[in-house]
Amino acid sequence: DKAPSFTALTTNGTVNFPEDYKGNWVLFFSHPSDFTPVCTTEFMTMASMEEEFRQMNVALPGLSVDSLYSHIAWIEELEWKGMKNIKINFPVIADLNTKVSTLYGMLQPNVSSTQAVRAVFVIDPEGIIRSITYYPLTTGRNFAEIKRMIQALQKSDETHNSTPANWQPGDDLIISTPVTVEAAAAGMASTCENEYALDWFLRFKKDKA
Repeated sequence: DKAPSFTALTTNGTVNFPEDYKGNWVLFFSHPSDFTPVCTTEFMTMASMEEEFRQMNVALPGLSVDSLYSHIAWIEELEWKGMKNIKINFPVIADLNTKVSTLYGMLQPNVSSTQAVRAVFVIDPEGIIRSITYYPLTTGRNFAEIKRMIQALQKSDETHNSTPANWQPGDDLIISTPVTVEAAAAGMASTCENEYALDWFLRFKKDKA
């Protein structure tokens, strides 16, 4: 689906979402609250990985159901006391009226009506939502895995192939399953040196990148 549009204040100024990010991949994530321990570890991790994501053409807007001033104070606190001397450059959306978090399904009443869950939306350069992941309030996110998922989506878009379980950049890719008997037979008979088959429905291709 198209990512729902909204305009909001952030720690980096006003944003028109997702229009301002057209041409970029977007990792749009929500956290329950400022000045909380799990969220603190997540923000420090995100800040340490920001350059890695930037090199992948991935922007990192965040959100919580807190005020702009709360966000600013928390970021200042993290930058002053953070052990890694990390700067938090990505914008954090202020959503005190819960308009954006409601629009994106980040509020789940059976968990909390005042805190956004740990949601992760991956949005492609055309503004299409490609992945939605929810984490429990008590569980910090694995941002290395989120990065890997975006890398896999980008690779699939680039090559029109799929990625197998535990795929890492450079690993072999899965060729799309044939949908006719003729195509299945042709795939099994292929002599292409970069391709191999374990069965007619499970064929792999070497990644040249």
